[in-house]
Amino acid sequence: MNTKQDRSVLAKAFEYVEQHRANIAHRAIKPTATTATLRDGFDVALTKFGREPSQVIDLLNQAVSPGLLGNTNANFYGWVMGASSEVGIAADVLTSAWGQNAGIYQTAPSAAIAEEAASRWLLSLLGLPSESTIGFTTGATMASFIGLAAARYEVLRRQGWSVHEDGMVGAPNIRVYLSAEAHASVFAVLQYLGFGRKNLIVIPTDTQGRMSIVSLARAMHSQDSASIIAAQAGHINSGAFDYADEIADIAEQHHAWFHIDGAFGLWARSSERYKHLTNGVDRADSWAVDGHKWLQVPYDSGYAIVRHGDAHRHAMGISASYLNRDTGDGRNPSEYGPELSRRARGFTTWAVLQALGSEGVGRMVERHCDCAYLLGCELASIDGVSVLNEVVLNQLAITFEDCSDSPAPGGIANAATTDAVIEKIQRQNQCFVSGADWQGQRIMRVSVISDQTGHKNIVELVAVIRQAWDEVRRRECLIGNVNPVRQPDSQ
Repeated sequence: MNTKQDRSVLAKAFEYVEQHRANIAHRAIKPTATTATLRDGFDVALTKFGREPSQVIDLLNQAVSPGLLGNTNANFYGWVMGASSEVGIAADVLTSAWGQNAGIYQTAPSAAIAEEAASRWLLSLLGLPSESTIGFTTGATMASFIGLAAARYEVLRRQGWSVHEDGMVGAPNIRVYLSAEAHASVFAVLQYLGFGRKNLIVIPTDTQGRMSIVSLARAMHSQDSASIIAAQAGHINSGAFDYADEIADIAEQHHAWFHIDGAFGLWARSSERYKHLTNGVDRADSWAVDGHKWLQVPYDSGYAIVRHGDAHRHAMGISASYLNRDTGDGRNPSEYGPELSRRARGFTTWAVLQALGSEGVGRMVERHCDCAYLLGCELASIDGVSVLNEVVLNQLAITFEDCSDSPAPGGIANAATTDAVIEKIQRQNQCFVSGADWQGQRIMRVSVISDQTGHKNIVELVAVIRQAWDEVRRRECLIGNVNPVRQPDSQ
C-alpha cells in the first residue's frame, strides 16, 4: 500500500467504527444471521494478487455485521461482559496504529511505562498492597494462571524444591482447596498447571455459593503438605463473596498461599458502599481481575496481581541474551506474564482510568448495583417469579415456576418455563438474557454491567420479562406445551 491508500483504508475503518457505535441502541442484540450465512459472508475467494485495501474493509464489515452480539448495548444482561468504553476504543485504535511489541522495555518503552503508571492506579483503586506486581494479560483466566503459577513456585520453594531446577516430577505434593462453585476457569487453570483432580480438595458451599468456612477449616486441620487456597470475590450467578477474612486466617495458620478470583467482583473495592463485601480480600497473596468487565476496557484485558514480586517474576520470567536490558530501563512486561510478543495493553487501561477518575469506577459500580437491586425488588412482586440469590452486587439468578406436576427432567427444576421465558426475550431482541443451571434449578442470569445501563433500562427489562412470563405461564398452565430451547452456559 502507498501512503494515500493507507489514509483511505484507515478513514474507511474509522467510518465503520463511528457508524457501529452510533447505531448500537438500534441494532439487534442477538445476532440475526445463521451459521451458514456467516460462513458464506466470510468465504470470499482469495485473488491472485490481493484486493484494494478499502474494498477489503468493506468486505470485512459486510461479513462481520450480521454476526455481532450486542454486548455493548445498555440492554445486554446475558453474561458478565463490559461494553468497551469509547475512550478505551480510541486508545485501542492508537495502540494498533503504534504497533508496539510490549514484551520488554527496550522494544516498547512507552508501553512499559504506561503499565507502571496504570499499575499504581489499579492498586490504589482496588486497595491492594502497594508492593504488589501486576501482569497485564488477556483476562481473568490467564490472570489466575499467572497467580497460581506464582503460588506453585512459592509453596514448593518453601518446601526446599525449585521448580526451575527440579521441575515437577517428584515434587512435594500440593493440595489445592477451592469451592465446589469456583468458576470453571479456575478448575481449568489448575489442570493447565499440572494439578490433577486428586490434588484438589473441593469445599462445599452455602445457598449463595460461598465456601463453607467450617468445612475448609476441617479439611485443612490435619493437612501436612504444601497448600493453596483459591477463593472468589463475586460468584458468577449470585455475586456473593467468599469470607475472605476467615479464609485469610486459615491460610496464615497453615502457611498456605491465598489466591482470589475476582474477575468482576473485585471492583466492588472501588466503592465505599460495597467495599465491605470484600473485607479481608487485601490479605490474599494473589488476585485475578478483568479490565474488560466492570472497567469497560476493550477486550482483551486482565490483570494478574501478586503480592510477592519475586515469586511472580520467578514463575513468569523469560531470559535470553538478545532480550536486552540496561540499568536505566523501566519494567520488563514479560517478567509478569507468559507472553514475550504481545499487545501493549497498558495504553487502554491508562486511558480508561484517566477518563473515569479516582471515583468514577466506584460510581459506576454503585449505579449498576442499584439497578440490580431495583430489578430484584420489581421481580419479587410478580407471581411465579423467584430471585434465588441475595442481590448483593450486580448479579441476579431468576427462575420461573413450572406449573407441571411432572418430575423435573435431569433433576433441574423449572427448566421448561425458565428456558421458554429466555427464548421469548431473545426472540423479541429488545433485551438479552441467558440461562444456567444453579442450586438444582434452571435460572435466567442477569448481569448488570454495561457502562450505559441505568434506571430506565431496568424499567424496560422488567416490562419485557413480565410480558414474556405472562405469555409462557398462560401457555404452560393452560396448554402444557412448552418446547424450550436450552441456552449455552458461559461466563
